[in-house]
This record gives sequence, structure tokens and C-alpha cells, in this order.
Amino acid sequence: QLQASGGGLVQAGGSLRLSCAASGRTFSNYVMGWFRQAPGKERRFVAAISWSGGYYADSVKGRFTISRDNVKNSVYPQMNSLKPEDTAVYYCAARNSFLYAREIRQYDYWGQGTQVTVSS
Repeated sequence: QLQASGGGLVQAGGSLRLSCAASGRTFSNYVMGWFRQAPGKERRFVAAISWSGGYYADSVKGRFTISRDNVKNSVYPQMNSLKPEDTAVYYCAARNSFLYAREIRQYDYWGQGTQVTVSS
């Protein structure tokens, strides 16, 4: 029900815009989040958007901007000034709540992930 796309290979300092398209239900009242998992590491919170705005991990604050289009049932993180340490598989997730959250267990639906690789 969540389809993530937009990943790829980019040089350090470059930009990528990921997309997460939802289907099967309306997610306009859900918190939409993004997490990432680097090789050998745990999946970690990146950003989320709720009715009150966007929330970001400290590691991406000022570089990533998350937005949503409720008509298209989609959410988009714009990732700028990418660094090699941003390399990971990025997952979108949906939380059936108005309140944003950073914990994996607090999200109800997950997409399949899209690979982002940043070369130095």
C-alpha cells in the first residue's frame, strides 16, 4: 500500500527527491514518516510530516525537507547537500495518528524501500 521510489546514485553535495505513493486507503490523516537503514545498522528515523508540520532527525535537519500532497496521497522528502553517510535504504511509513512519532513500532504501514547511494 506504500510504494517508495526515487532512489539512486548521486555525488556528495547533490540532491534527490524521493516519493512515497499510497494506495488502498486515504492517508491524509496519517503521519507519514521516512526511515533509513544503512548496511549493518539499525533502521533509524529520518523525517515525518503531520498536520502540524515536518520533523527531522538532527543528522538531516537543514538539508532535508518533507512535504505531502494529500490529493495524490503522496509524501516527498527533498534531500539536499547529500553526504556519503546518507547512503542507506530509505523506507516510507504511515502512522494512524495525528501525532508524529520517531519509533519504528509506532508506524502501522511500511513501503518496500528505495536505495540511496551517495558517492564521495
